[in-house]
Amino acid sequence: MFSGVYYVELCAIKLKQVQMKSEIIKLGKKILVAFLLVSGVLVAQESKVNIKESKLTILGTSNVHDWHVNAEVMSGKAVFVSEGNTLKEVKSLNFVLGSEGLKSGKSGMDKNTYKALKTGTYKNIEFKLINVTKVTKKSEGVFTVETQGNLTICGVTKKVNQVFTVKVNGEKYVLSGKQTIDMTTYNVEPPTALMGTIKTGKEATADFSVTYN
Repeated sequence: MFSGVYYVELCAIKLKQVQMKSEIIKLGKKILVAFLLVSGVLVAQESKVNIKESKLTILGTSNVHDWHVNAEVMSGKAVFVSEGNTLKEVKSLNFVLGSEGLKSGKSGMDKNTYKALKTGTYKNIEFKLINVTKVTKKSEGVFTVETQGNLTICGVTKKVNQVFTVKVNGEKYVLSGKQTIDMTTYNVEPPTALMGTIKTGKEATADFSVTYN
């Protein structure tokens, strides 16, 4: 009996040691990155989308009123190269929206949106960086980045030019901008409602502020 209790206690102690070691490694990495940023050394850092600090809204029009949906499911990874708060390069970047994570607050509209996006077959909308054509400093820690990338909607991939602003703050990179697309070029039929009496326009604009860290 006592040996069993001793074994459980020993396992608990070892688990705590492993957890402490993991936390120390994480803290060490953060201290190293902070040191490199302060010392002006180039840092290439892989970052992930921080959904709690990100927002994306898709805006559109119809023959009755304007509409919008908010993205509740998003993910992505990127590698940024920076020196202090100066962005030097974007080595890679991808961003993924969960199609059924687009919410308007109205179940009927959401149902029509999912039908138009064929979410039963195509679960995600994705942007993947091809190359960066230009990086321009706007102000301290703020840069305009001109890129080309592949945008995939409903299984159709098109090359697009995407311009966004990057705000660098230590390990955090905030990307913001807008992108307008013609839904019909991605084989998306603009949603309708009330037996076709309400018709949406074929263009939609994504307005985003996405944080990678």
